[in-house]
Order: sequence, then C-alpha cells, then structure tokens
Amino acid sequence: MKLLNYKVINKKNKKIYIESYGCQMNFSDSEIITSIMKKNGFKIISEKYDRADIIFINICSIRDKAEQIIKKRLEKFKILKKKNKKLIIGILGCVTKKLKQKLLKKKIINLIINPNSYRILPFLIQKINYKNKLFNISLLKKETYSNVNPVKLNSNGINALISIMRGCDNICSFCIIPFTRGRERSRNPYSIIKESVKLFKKGYREITLLGQNVDSYKWEDLNQKINFSNLLSMLANINLNLRIRFLTSHPKDINKDVLYTIKKYENICNHIHLPIQSGNNRILKLMNRTYDREWYINKIIEIKYILSNNCSISSDIITGFCSETEKEHKDTLLLMDYIKYNFSYIFYYSERPGTLAEKKYKDNVPLLVKKKRLQEIINKQKILSLESNKKDLFKIYKVLIEGYSKKSKKYLKGKNSQNKIIVFPKKQYKKGEYINILIKDYNNSTLFGITF
Repeated sequence: MKLLNYKVINKKNKKIYIESYGCQMNFSDSEIITSIMKKNGFKIISEKYDRADIIFINICSIRDKAEQIIKKRLEKFKILKKKNKKLIIGILGCVTKKLKQKLLKKKIINLIINPNSYRILPFLIQKINYKNKLFNISLLKKETYSNVNPVKLNSNGINALISIMRGCDNICSFCIIPFTRGRERSRNPYSIIKESVKLFKKGYREITLLGQNVDSYKWEDLNQKINFSNLLSMLANINLNLRIRFLTSHPKDINKDVLYTIKKYENICNHIHLPIQSGNNRILKLMNRTYDREWYINKIIEIKYILSNNCSISSDIITGFCSETEKEHKDTLLLMDYIKYNFSYIFYYSERPGTLAEKKYKDNVPLLVKKKRLQEIINKQKILSLESNKKDLFKIYKVLIEGYSKKSKKYLKGKNSQNKIIVFPKKQYKKGEYINILIKDYNNSTLFGITF
C-alpha cells in the first residue's frame, strides 16, 4: 500500500496518448488516469499518437469485441514500436484473466493493469525496462479515487461523468465485472459534492453519476450514513441549473426513496436505465439476476405510478444466452411490447472467460441464431422508439443545449429530462443554455423542434 503515496516527477516530459473503448465507466477511468499522470509531470496528447512516448489502451473486455479492438490497435502500434524501441504500450481496464494470458504473449506490450491500480502507473512507468518486461498488477480492494480530480477529455464543456462507486456485488453469471473491478465500495459523498460544485463553476450543466449499480451506493462514518437517495438530494441542492443523471440501476435495488427523490427535484432527470437482460424466467435464473419477469414488471409499474409517464425507461438486453430456446426469445420480445422501452442497448451473448456461465453452462446457441434474434430485438426496439417519440409530438420540453447537431451547424442539439435527443434551429442560442422546445417532428432516434 505504500506505493499508493509514491510520487514520481516526470523529468523527461514524456507524452502519453490514451484510447478509451467500452462503457462510460471506462471513459471516466481515462479521466482519472489523465489526472494522475498529469500530476506526476506527464503530458497528455489527444492526437498524433506517433509522437507519444507511452500509449495506453483503456478497454473493457466484458464483450469479445474488446479482443478484436486490441488486436487491430496493436497491429497499428507495432510499426511505431519498431521505430522506437523505448515506446511503452499498456493495456488498462477490465481485462479478464484469459485475455491477460493472451496479451502476455504479445511482445510489444509492456504493461497490463486492472482498474484499481491506476495510482501507481507513474511509478510503474519509471520501472519498466525496455526489454518488454510486463507488470501485471492485482486489484486493490479499497480504491475509490475519492481525492482524484478527473481531467475532462474530449468534453463539450456541458456534460460530465462522475464515478461514485466501484465494483459490484451482484454475481450475474454472464458478467466479469466483480472479478475485474472487485467488490462494491462507495466514494466519500463530500468528494462527489466538491467535484460537482467545481464542475458547475467551470460551466458544466449536467453530471452523470456512474457505478455498476448506483442504487446500492452507501457510505458511512461514525456520525452518519448516506445512501443513494440522500446523495441525489445533496447534489440536486447544489444549483437548480445543474442536471443530474445516473447509470446503472439494478432492478433489485432501485427503491421508493430514490423514486420520490427524483419526483421531488426538477433537476434530477426523469430517466431510469433498468436492465432486464431477458424476458424469460428460466434464462433470468441462469443469469443469476435475482428477480423474475413478474417482479420486474411490478417494479416498472411502481416507477410509472410514482413518476407518471414522464419517466423514460431504457434497458440492456442480451439475446442468445446459453440454452435459450426460440420460445424464450419470444418472451423477451413480448416483454418489450409490454414495457415499451424508450430505447435499449442490445447485444448477443458472448462467453466471457472466468464467469460463472463459462464454468457452468454451454454456450450452445449457434452464432447465426444469435444474430437473427439480435436483429429481431433491434427491429422491435426501433418500432417502440418510434412509437415513444410519436407521443412527444406537439409537447414542450426543457432542453439543455449541448452543441451543434451532427448534420449541420445551422441546428443545435440537446437532451430533455427523459434523455431524448432534440434538434432545433440555432438562432441566437448558445451551448449550456436551457430553452423550451416545441416538438414538430420525429424519427426513431431523434425529436425535431422549434423555439417559440
């Protein structure tokens, strides 16, 4: 643990290039890494990686796509390594044990580090000899990076990510997170408040609280206990012009206190991401999700009762899980029809080494079947999203302007409280302002409106 306080001053002005892939937690981690490295004298460059002395690939291997990304990027960096023998290449993030073993064979990699050991990166960089020696670091179980002020990367200056907890205690059979990020531990709430106030003063107007399961946030000392609903209230009271979002909620943990807190404060967004993963009870049990279809539906009913239909619901869905039948796949489609998700993140199952599913079940649904079912779920969600957006026609929404639309600088874009993207004519409005927009048109991904 002494290494955690070991400060290294980079006297040679080494330059670092960081690439981030995967979930928002990974992007948040890259901001933490940047802060730690800058504090120790390293310079971060966002372009021209061929000028870097150190290249970090920060990636989450929760899905098999990660391996393909790493492979492609290493092929690119291999050319640089031949020209510069002293170039350091590191793989950071949620790297599985099996993937780690594969990466050990790659001669151009100098460093592999899991998410809880970023504080000692500067020290490790100094200790690498240039004969491809690799440092493989184990998890530090209590790390929360509470006193690190993340450096915002590729930011629009309006939206910011804030990690409030790390790790996960839910052992879903398909997931590697508990084995790569460790058990749940929550960050000191006052460090979260301090970071949020600082961001607001810099002009940021929306923060997204991140955690594998934000609703299980809990922090205590000798004098007080603070849970997630308490934290939301504290943040909402910073300023009414600071919007608060959060990701991700586990169905078993989001409770009435959180829902009534969302209802109480206008600046806590009316959007809940509540992953179902499957609409079939047998598959949910195999996934070790700790709830069944009926229980989940009742939770949705509770959310809509307390927050009314103003709250948008999104989800994660995995299709083609071990032994899933066609009928069980149809159960997911039927559940989607019933819930009517506003949008979803949809994937076909890819076996992750080291998970319970890999040890206990056969990944026996053919890839072609997985892809077919995936497309059916995607098509279903497109219909549901279109129906959801149609209901917004002629409604007025308060929108936080985030910048130009993708297609034209004559238009601006922003989001409403329900996390829906809204595009509208630019006129005299500027990024960071709140304006009211009347919805005049829509498609399955975007609302189009006018000011009045």
